[in-house]
Order: sequence, then C-alpha cells, then structure tokens
Amino acid sequence: MLTGSIANALGIVGGTVVGMLLGRFIPARMNDAISKGVALCILYIGVSGSLAGENALIAILSIVIGAVIGELLRLDDLIHALGDLLERYFHKGGEKGALSEGFVTASLLFCVGAMAIMGALDSGLSGDHSTLYAKTVLDAVSSVVYASTLGVGVALSAVPVLLYQGAITLCASFLAPFLTGAIAEMKCVGSLLIVALALNMLGLTKIKVMNYVPAVFLPILLCRIL
Repeated sequence: MLTGSIANALGIVGGTVVGMLLGRFIPARMNDAISKGVALCILYIGVSGSLAGENALIAILSIVIGAVIGELLRLDDLIHALGDLLERYFHKGGEKGALSEGFVTASLLFCVGAMAIMGALDSGLSGDHSTLYAKTVLDAVSSVVYASTLGVGVALSAVPVLLYQGAITLCASFLAPFLTGAIAEMKCVGSLLIVALALNMLGLTKIKVMNYVPAVFLPILLCRIL
C-alpha cells in the first residue's frame, strides 16, 4: 500500500546523491542561477495550482485561521529546531546552516503540494500509485538541483515525506468521505504555500511557510460550513 510513498522517498535520496556528486563540478555562480531558475518554475507551479480554487473566501479563511494555528503551535520554530538538531548530528564541515535549510525547504516543497495529498489518497483508496510515481520523478529532479547547493539535508526530507504521505495513505478510507468538494480548495491553498516558498527561495520574502501548513487541511471543514 505504501509502495508509492516509498518510491517517492527513494527518489529524493537518489536525486540528492546525484546532486551532491554533480555539485562538485558546477561553479557557484551557475549553481545560484540554476537554483533561482528552479524557484521560478516552482513559483509558476504554485500560481497555476492556486487558480484551481472556486471560492476565494475559503482560501482566505484557511490561510488566516491556519496562520493563527501555526503561530500558536510555533510549527516553523519546531521544524527549524529539528533541522538544527539534524545538522549537529550530520554536519561535516560544510557551510553552516545549509543542512538545516535544505531539510526544511525540501520537506515543505515535497509535502505541501496537491500531488502529495491526492497521490497518497489514490494509493490508499484504489492502489493506484501513478500520481506518486510522477511526483517521484519531479521530486528526484528537484533534489538533484537543491542537493548540489544544500547537500545532504535534502535527502533527510525523505523521512517526513514518507511519514506524511504514508499516514494519508493509511487513513485514506477514513478521509475520503470528508474530501467531497474540498479537493480543489485544498489544492488552491497548498499552491499558495508553494508560491510563498518560491518567493523565499528567490530571497524576496522571509515567510514562515511552515506556520501556514494547517491551512491546507482547513478547506475540509470550511467547505462543509460554507
């Protein structure tokens, strides 16, 4: 049942290995140009996905309420603390903070998108792993680029991806009845978070994206209320 999520995690690890090997031969200036180019592509994906929403009020309320929940739970502080903890264990003389940044950025990018949720649901409900296999290819390519600059932290993001998607897959039969009418709005909100992540990667903003992650699931409730 978890075949798709396991493949996704392995794709991230494999892409990281390739990226770290290639990174030794890519000049820093070119790495920076490639990273910004990928950030622009992620921005495009986020913008196009955000247009899937049919009710702007649901997106607004989800973001606002999600931000309040995230701030109260200090989710951004928690994931960065986890990244810093991993860095203390795995940091081997590379640029300080790079491992933590790679872990946090990759974890958010690979988890908040619509493909993570819908692919995991398809795996759990029908045993169809095709969406997660497609996501595996996309995540592996992204991992190659990020790992060339951020290193092994990108590979460590495979763990939260596996846990997150695996949990959705295992709970799919329970979650499915509650998703009627909410899928498009969840995609919209998740895509807005991808836009925020892309803006951070471009150095234009410093949005604490993790604090908004609860917003992705709020359309399930708001669609029933509104």
